[in-house]
Amino acid sequence: MRLFKIILVVITFALLGACAAHTVYVRRPPPPLIVEVKPLPPYPRAVWISGHWRWDHRHRRYVWVAGHWRKAPPGRVWVNGFWEKTPSGWIWVKGYWR
Repeated sequence: MRLFKIILVVITFALLGACAAHTVYVRRPPPPLIVEVKPLPPYPRAVWISGHWRWDHRHRRYVWVAGHWRKAPPGRVWVNGFWEKTPSGWIWVKGYWR
């Protein structure tokens, strides 16, 4: 039984490590933001999530992610994500509900 628990703990940590997000550093800055025309809100409490550039590893280029509407959780405000310059390159800081 003890060996089973040890194996279970090892497998759990291995899976968690594989799922953990890692920081990706991009050597060149993202292109300027694209100005999007916001359509009318589709429902009450709709919050516009602005479009942004995403780094595509496979093609080694930035790809535009279009803005969209989301229903705001009660009492929450959306904080947009942004690209931040660091000594190691550019990193994406994800948006979040505050």
